[in-house]
Amino acid sequence: MATEAEAAASVVGKSVMVVGIDDSEHSFYALQWTLLHFFSPAAGSSSPFKLVVVSAKPTPTSVIGLAGPGAADVLPFVESDLRKISLRVIEKAKEICTSHSVADVEFEVVEGDARNVLCEAVEKHHAEILVVGSHGYGAIKRTVLGSVSDYCAHHAHCTVMIVKKPKPKH
Repeated sequence: MATEAEAAASVVGKSVMVVGIDDSEHSFYALQWTLLHFFSPAAGSSSPFKLVVVSAKPTPTSVIGLAGPGAADVLPFVESDLRKISLRVIEKAKEICTSHSVADVEFEVVEGDARNVLCEAVEKHHAEILVVGSHGYGAIKRTVLGSVSDYCAHHAHCTVMIVKKPKPKH
Protein backbone atom coordinates (compact mmCIF):
# COMPACT_ATOMS: atom_id res chain seq x y z
CA MET A 1 0.00 0.00 0.00
CA ALA A 2 1.43 3.39 -0.99
CA THR A 3 2.16 6.03 1.64
CA GLU A 4 0.93 9.60 1.27
CA ALA A 5 4.37 10.68 0.06
CA GLU A 6 4.53 7.91 -2.55
CA ALA A 7 1.00 8.64 -3.76
CA ALA A 8 1.66 12.38 -4.00
CA ALA A 9 5.01 11.81 -5.70
CA SER A 10 3.60 9.40 -8.26
CA VAL A 11 0.65 11.65 -9.10
CA VAL A 12 2.80 14.72 -9.62
CA GLY A 13 5.78 12.77 -10.94
CA LYS A 14 8.01 14.04 -8.16
CA SER A 15 10.95 12.20 -6.67
CA VAL A 16 11.10 11.93 -2.89
CA MET A 17 13.75 13.68 -0.81
CA VAL A 18 14.12 12.57 2.81
CA VAL A 19 15.74 14.97 5.29
CA GLY A 20 16.88 13.46 8.58
CA ILE A 21 16.71 15.75 11.60
CA ASP A 22 17.46 15.58 15.31
CA ASP A 23 17.65 18.23 18.01
CA SER A 24 21.02 19.58 16.83
CA GLU A 25 21.66 22.91 15.15
CA HIS A 26 23.52 20.97 12.43
CA SER A 27 20.41 19.09 11.33
CA PHE A 28 18.27 22.23 11.35
CA TYR A 29 20.94 23.96 9.26
CA ALA A 30 20.80 21.04 6.80
CA LEU A 31 17.00 21.39 6.58
CA GLN A 32 17.25 25.16 6.00
CA TRP A 33 19.97 24.70 3.39
CA THR A 34 17.87 22.09 1.60
CA LEU A 35 14.78 24.28 1.59
CA LEU A 36 16.75 27.25 0.32
CA HIS A 37 18.43 25.33 -2.50
CA PHE A 38 15.69 22.92 -3.58
CA PHE A 39 12.34 24.32 -2.43
CA SER A 40 12.55 28.13 -2.46
CA PRO A 41 10.81 30.17 -5.15
CA ALA A 42 14.30 31.31 -6.23
CA ALA A 43 15.20 27.67 -6.97
CA GLY A 44 12.61 27.56 -9.75
CA SER A 45 8.88 27.45 -10.32
CA SER A 46 8.40 24.37 -8.18
CA SER A 47 10.62 21.76 -6.66
CA PRO A 48 11.00 18.43 -8.45
CA PHE A 49 10.91 16.76 -5.02
CA LYS A 50 8.32 15.68 -2.51
CA LEU A 51 9.81 16.44 0.94
CA VAL A 52 9.68 13.98 3.83
CA VAL A 53 11.27 15.11 7.13
CA VAL A 54 12.18 12.21 9.41
CA SER A 55 13.27 12.33 13.04
CA ALA A 56 14.50 9.27 14.92
CA LYS A 57 13.42 8.97 18.53
CA PRO A 58 15.83 6.83 20.60
CA THR A 59 14.32 4.03 22.63
CA PRO A 60 14.27 4.67 26.38
CA THR A 61 16.45 1.61 27.00
CA SER A 62 19.09 2.88 24.57
CA VAL A 63 19.25 6.13 26.53
CA ILE A 64 19.56 4.68 30.03
CA GLY A 65 21.71 1.73 28.99
CA LEU A 66 21.60 -1.63 30.66
CA ALA A 67 18.76 -2.13 33.07
CA GLY A 68 19.77 -2.08 36.70
CA PRO A 69 17.99 -1.63 40.00
CA GLY A 70 15.33 1.04 39.65
CA ALA A 71 15.55 1.22 35.84
CA ALA A 72 11.88 0.28 35.49
CA ASP A 73 10.95 3.25 37.69
CA VAL A 74 12.88 5.66 35.48
CA LEU A 75 11.67 4.32 32.11
CA PRO A 76 8.33 6.21 31.99
CA PHE A 77 10.10 9.52 32.71
CA VAL A 78 12.73 8.89 30.05
CA GLU A 79 10.00 7.95 27.54
CA SER A 80 8.10 11.14 28.37
CA ASP A 81 11.22 13.29 27.90
CA LEU A 82 12.08 11.61 24.59
CA ARG A 83 8.52 12.18 23.34
CA LYS A 84 8.71 15.89 24.31
CA ILE A 85 12.07 16.29 22.54
CA SER A 86 10.68 14.63 19.40
CA LEU A 87 7.66 16.94 19.41
CA ARG A 88 9.93 20.00 19.79
CA VAL A 89 12.13 18.80 16.91
CA ILE A 90 9.15 18.33 14.60
CA GLU A 91 7.58 21.66 15.64
CA LYS A 92 10.84 23.48 14.91
CA ALA A 93 11.09 21.71 11.53
CA LYS A 94 7.50 22.78 10.73
CA GLU A 95 8.37 26.38 11.65
CA ILE A 96 11.43 26.29 9.40
CA CYS A 97 9.39 24.88 6.50
CA THR A 98 6.66 27.49 7.02
CA SER A 99 9.22 30.32 7.13
CA HIS A 100 10.51 29.11 3.73
CA SER A 101 6.93 28.88 2.38
CA VAL A 102 7.13 25.12 1.99
CA ALA A 103 3.80 23.58 2.94
CA ASP A 104 3.75 20.24 1.12
CA VAL A 105 5.84 18.32 3.63
CA GLU A 106 5.34 15.03 5.41
CA PHE A 107 6.77 14.75 8.95
CA GLU A 108 7.58 11.46 10.66
CA VAL A 109 8.94 10.48 14.05
CA VAL A 110 10.17 6.90 14.11
CA GLU A 111 11.52 5.12 17.18
CA GLY A 112 14.95 3.56 16.77
CA ASP A 113 18.58 4.23 15.98
CA ALA A 114 18.90 7.17 13.58
CA ARG A 115 21.13 5.22 11.18
CA ASN A 116 18.55 2.49 10.69
CA VAL A 117 15.54 4.81 10.80
CA LEU A 118 16.89 6.98 7.97
CA CYS A 119 17.93 4.07 5.76
CA GLU A 120 14.50 2.48 6.31
CA ALA A 121 12.78 5.79 5.47
CA VAL A 122 14.68 5.87 2.17
CA GLU A 123 13.36 2.39 1.35
CA LYS A 124 9.82 3.12 2.56
CA HIS A 125 9.45 6.29 0.49
CA HIS A 126 11.60 5.14 -2.46
CA ALA A 127 13.65 8.32 -1.93
CA GLU A 128 16.06 9.54 -4.58
CA ILE A 129 18.02 11.68 -2.10
CA LEU A 130 18.69 11.53 1.64
CA VAL A 131 19.90 14.74 3.28
CA VAL A 132 21.64 14.66 6.64
CA GLY A 133 23.60 17.21 8.63
CA SER A 134 27.13 16.72 9.85
CA HIS A 135 28.25 17.43 13.39
CA GLY A 136 31.80 17.83 12.14
CA TYR A 137 33.30 15.39 14.62
CA GLY A 138 36.95 14.47 14.29
CA ALA A 139 38.04 10.93 13.43
CA ILE A 140 38.35 9.73 17.04
CA LYS A 141 35.03 11.11 18.25
CA ARG A 142 33.32 9.84 15.08
CA THR A 143 34.76 6.36 15.70
CA VAL A 144 33.65 6.29 19.33
CA LEU A 145 30.19 7.82 18.86
CA GLY A 146 29.49 6.55 15.37
CA SER A 147 28.50 8.80 12.52
CA VAL A 148 24.95 8.74 11.22
CA SER A 149 25.97 10.53 8.03
CA ASP A 150 28.86 8.12 7.40
CA TYR A 151 26.64 5.09 7.99
CA CYS A 152 23.93 6.45 5.67
CA ALA A 153 26.47 7.30 2.98
CA HIS A 154 27.52 3.64 2.94
CA HIS A 155 24.17 1.91 3.50
CA ALA A 156 21.31 4.04 2.10
CA HIS A 157 20.14 2.93 -1.34
CA CYS A 158 20.06 6.43 -2.79
CA THR A 159 22.19 9.53 -3.19
CA VAL A 160 23.21 10.90 0.22
CA MET A 161 23.91 14.60 0.63
CA ILE A 162 25.78 15.56 3.79
CA VAL A 163 25.33 19.24 4.61
CA LYS A 164 28.03 20.76 6.80
CA LYS A 165 27.45 23.99 8.63
CA PRO A 166 30.31 26.33 7.70
CA LYS A 167 32.68 27.10 10.54
CA PRO A 168 33.09 30.79 11.33
CA LYS A 169 36.15 32.33 9.67
CA HIS A 170 38.69 33.75 12.06
